[in-house]
Amino acid sequence: MRKSLLLAFVGLLAFVTGCTTLDPYTGEERTARAATGAGIGALAGAIVGSVTSSRNRTQRAMIGAGIGALTGAAIGNYMDQQEAEIRQELEGTGVSVTRVGDNLVLNMPGHITFDVDRTEIKPEFDPVLDSVVTVLNKYDKTGIEIAGHTDSTGPVEYNMDLSERRAESVGRALRIRGVNPARIGTIGFGPHQPVATNATPAGRTLNRRVELTLFPLTAG
Repeated sequence: MRKSLLLAFVGLLAFVTGCTTLDPYTGEERTARAATGAGIGALAGAIVGSVTSSRNRTQRAMIGAGIGALTGAAIGNYMDQQEAEIRQELEGTGVSVTRVGDNLVLNMPGHITFDVDRTEIKPEFDPVLDSVVTVLNKYDKTGIEIAGHTDSTGPVEYNMDLSERRAESVGRALRIRGVNPARIGTIGFGPHQPVATNATPAGRTLNRRVELTLFPLTAG
């Protein structure tokens, strides 16, 4: 998964670099604005495709493990109950919970989960993971997508690798705590999905994070 995203980014750079035009006032080459927009659109499409592929694999693994799917109104009710309990468990921990349709997104900021440039989870974050697992193991009809994110500092390939290894560290911690491995998928996005500007230290801090998206296993 990391390789496909990296290749998409490299392709974007090649595409944008190759599409230049002459500035009529200065005579200098500049990147065509339309090319930049098209390249960014291509990368966004690659990211969306990667997310869809990752979740589809997890859903197939869950079905293969004999986990029954939710249908109809049961989906919303199931996620409502899970949301209430996980919000209660995570209150005051620094982990935010966002509801997106029938999905729950748990944002784990990098400064409370990992030391700088490390992939080992901080020992002081273990109780938070224990709380998360308490709910995850109760609501076992939800898949868990673990996504690592970085800021834009440093080489893209390094950040892609770092983000994926951090996601895998969280996945390993959940499995050790008894979460069914079939429910867990990991993916690294590197710097490609910022939630804030990378031009300031505060923004870069927000971009360094691990997100857990909890999504219901549904029929069809």
